[in-house]
Amino acid sequence: QVDLAESGGGLVQPGGSLTLSCAASGKTLDRWRIGWFRQAPGKEREPIACISASDTTTKYADSVKGRFTISRGGAGVSLQMNSLKPEDTANYYCAAQYWAPCETLATRYDYWGKGTQVAVSS
Repeated sequence: QVDLAESGGGLVQPGGSLTLSCAASGKTLDRWRIGWFRQAPGKEREPIACISASDTTTKYADSVKGRFTISRGGAGVSLQMNSLKPEDTANYYCAAQYWAPCETLATRYDYWGKGTQVAVSS
């Protein structure tokens, strides 16, 4: 079992950057597949990025490819978000599945954080 917590959200202007972090209390996430998802008001939850447990394989949604980067650092996983757009405004969640390859289906993750809010506005 892993207890996830996201951090790093906030308000940023269009074109700006934010780095979100996903950490687990008392554990490292190096053996866990980590996915980032987001959900905007009135919209379905959307997969954004994932990183495999066993290697550094990553996948990105077309909407964020080239702008967002998922990576492992220290005990957690970060999501570097550049060139932010108003349509990136959402609540962002990280999710974990033990020792699994990259996967974008939310149902393939057993553990979820509570989310961190990102707002992109001038």
